[in-house]
Amino acid sequence: MCNNHGNRGVVYKGPGEVAVENIPYPELAIGNRKCDHGVILKVVTTNICGSDQHMVRGRTTAPSGLVLGHEITGLVVEKGRDVEFIKQGDLVSVPFNIACGRCRNCKEGRTGICLNVNPARPGAAYGYVDMGGWVGGQTEYVMVPYADFNLLKFPDSDQAMEKIKDLTLLSDIFPTGFHGCVTAGVGPGSTVYIAGAGPVGLAAAVSAQLLGAACVIVGDMNAERLTQAQCFGCETIDLTEEGDMADKLEVILGEREVDAFVDCVGFEAHACGCNHGKEAPATVLNSAMQMTRAGGQIGIPGLYVTEDPGAVDDAAKVGALSMRFGLGWAKSHSFHTGQCPVMKYHRPLMQAILFEKVKIADAVNVEVISLDDAPDGYAEFDGGAAKKYVIDPHGVVA
Repeated sequence: MCNNHGNRGVVYKGPGEVAVENIPYPELAIGNRKCDHGVILKVVTTNICGSDQHMVRGRTTAPSGLVLGHEITGLVVEKGRDVEFIKQGDLVSVPFNIACGRCRNCKEGRTGICLNVNPARPGAAYGYVDMGGWVGGQTEYVMVPYADFNLLKFPDSDQAMEKIKDLTLLSDIFPTGFHGCVTAGVGPGSTVYIAGAGPVGLAAAVSAQLLGAACVIVGDMNAERLTQAQCFGCETIDLTEEGDMADKLEVILGEREVDAFVDCVGFEAHACGCNHGKEAPATVLNSAMQMTRAGGQIGIPGLYVTEDPGAVDDAAKVGALSMRFGLGWAKSHSFHTGQCPVMKYHRPLMQAILFEKVKIADAVNVEVISLDDAPDGYAEFDGGAAKKYVIDPHGVVA
C-alpha cells in the first residue's frame, strides 16, 4: 500500500542526548519478509518511561540511532491480510512486550519472555536495547506485529479519548506496578512498602490500594515525588534522612516489618541517609530482605540488566550484585523478577479505569507534551520531575 505520510520519532543520539528526527514511514514487514499479521498505527499517545532513561543516561549498550518508545496507544490505519479481529479505525493499547502468541511461553501467558520475537534472548519490546531491534513508538506512526494477539481494543473510541490520559498507561506502567504488587502477594489488609516514587512506583502504590492494602508506604529521595505519593493517601519515608528503616516502619505501622515489598527502583539504586548520593545497586534488594516479614513476598518490577557500562564496579557491569541472599533464604522469602506480562492485566485494568475505580493519571501526575518537546521532557524527567510525560504526536489529546 502506498502512503503519502512522513514520519518523525525520538532518536537516541548518545549518552544524555535525544533528538526528534525524520524516520521512515513503517511498512508491514519484518526485515525482508512481509508481516501480514501486523498493523500500522497512527500514534495517539506514547509515554516516556524510566526504562528509556536508563538508555539515555548511557547505562546500557543501546546504539546511537535507536528510535525510542515502548508505551504506545494508537489508531489502526492499515492492517495486514491475516489480521482478522482488529479493524481499521480501532483505537488500541499496545503491550510493550512483543509476543507471537504461538510459542510455549506465550501459550502459558508468559508474554514477557516470548521465544520467537528476539534472536538474542527470550522477550522483546519496541525501541529498547537488546530487545529484538524493533522500531520504537515515540513516533507519529509505528508498526505492530501479531496484532490480533497483542492489541487491546478499547470498546468505545470516544469514551476512550475522554480517559486517554489514564488509558495510555495500560501499555506499561500500570500493569507493571500492578504486577509488582500481585507478585509481592498484596491483598486485603496487607502492609506494603514501595521502593521508589517514580511513575512505576506510584502506579504500584495505587495498585496496592486497588488490591485492598491496609497501608502503603512509599520510600524515595525526591521530596516532590513523595508529596505526589501523599496526594492519594500513601505514607512516605524520605530516604535522604538518617535512621534505621525498621524504626521508621514502626512509627507508621506499629510493626518493624511489612507483609509485601515492591522494588520499583532497579539497578541504578543509591544508598540511603548521608550516603544517598552514592550509587549502590544492591541497596533495594538488601533492604527488601531486611524489611519484609518472614514468609513475605518481594516483587521486583524494577529493571536489572546483564550489561551496565556505567556501573560502579566490575561485578555490577555484568549484573552481579552483592546481595545478602542468605537472609532472604533464612526468612523464606519469595522473589519474583522479570518483565511484566502486560496482557495478563491490561483488560481488567482498562475496566477499572472505564468504570472509574481508579484514577491512575492523577496518581502518576500525567503531563501531555508535543513530540517536539520530547527532548525537554526527557531532561526534566531525568532531573527528578514528579510527572509522567505523555507525548501527543498529532496534537489530538485535549
